[in-house]
Amino acid sequence: MTSLKEKKKHKEAALKAWKTIRREKRNKAAKSTAKITAFISPERIEKIKHPEIVSRREDQALPWQGNRIVVPFDKTPPDIACGMFWEVRWAYGCPFNCSYCYLRGTMRGRMKPQYVRTGLVLQALDEAFAKIKTPAIFNSGELSDSLMNPQLMEPIVNKFEEQKSHKIYLLSKCGTKNIGFLTDVPRKQVICGWSINAPAVARQWEENAAPPEDRIDAATKVSNAGYDTRIRIDPIFPVDCWESHYSNLLSQILSKFTPNRIILGTPRGLWKTIQYAKEAGANMDWTRFFRDDSSWGKKLAFEQRKAMYEFFFNNLTSVGFPKPNISLCKETGEMWKALNLTYHLGVCNCYNPRKLV
Repeated sequence: MTSLKEKKKHKEAALKAWKTIRREKRNKAAKSTAKITAFISPERIEKIKHPEIVSRREDQALPWQGNRIVVPFDKTPPDIACGMFWEVRWAYGCPFNCSYCYLRGTMRGRMKPQYVRTGLVLQALDEAFAKIKTPAIFNSGELSDSLMNPQLMEPIVNKFEEQKSHKIYLLSKCGTKNIGFLTDVPRKQVICGWSINAPAVARQWEENAAPPEDRIDAATKVSNAGYDTRIRIDPIFPVDCWESHYSNLLSQILSKFTPNRIILGTPRGLWKTIQYAKEAGANMDWTRFFRDDSSWGKKLAFEQRKAMYEFFFNNLTSVGFPKPNISLCKETGEMWKALNLTYHLGVCNCYNPRKLV
């Protein structure tokens, strides 16, 4: 008769064998993917102008100028309470076709994903690790969705496990189908972030992204696997009954797991985004909410944004979510002060080293 100890041992061996098989299948798929992948050169991806970069801030000195693939995001407008962080330009483009996406403002509206060859990305990271001494978070989701091609992202993620100072931030709208490499092998130098909107908003303006429920399940699974997992609710749209929609979204998220951090933002309408969204035939109904002009494009009216942020803060803190673990993205210093929030001038308040712990 088989003992419980032997059964447990057999179960663990079977699980290990299953994970090995999955890993081998992913490696094989990665080789096949590479044969049909559209690649972009480091020289070309370096020249892509981030659509949300406006002008260089004079209050921050860069420790290093970057190397085409690892580059500083350091040109936010002076009145915006956001600062420098590091981008990992491993790819450009996104398959999800969100109507409001700022990536429409680059490369004449071209959104089809292109990738930098993985070997070049790994070389660029080795140089970055040697040059950047202060612990930092490297955001891989600025010019692309971090998990849109798991086979190509896996070796990049693994590179971060070779050192202990820096972490990679994976920002995504993908669902559970794209997280196998994360849950199979937990890692210490990875932060996972999910951009999740209310289902009523997602149905209108996030055409090809995974359903919000699937994104919540994906975030829950990586959190349960031990990852620092954050939620980004941005852009928050004041659609009809928005309070009910977003209250339900918060309940859905918090009933599954507690994020390490929640990042909030409201719509931003850069002129290039609006222009190329129209040319692409996107649903432009999202632009009807704009009232104010700012150095970072069109925004909702100040008082409306303030009321929406207060709604989220009140809902979150009322159930015990720590207020210091809530951030505003691409907002003005005036708004932070109006909400009695503290921000650090010249650094990214979501991705800076203070948020590593």
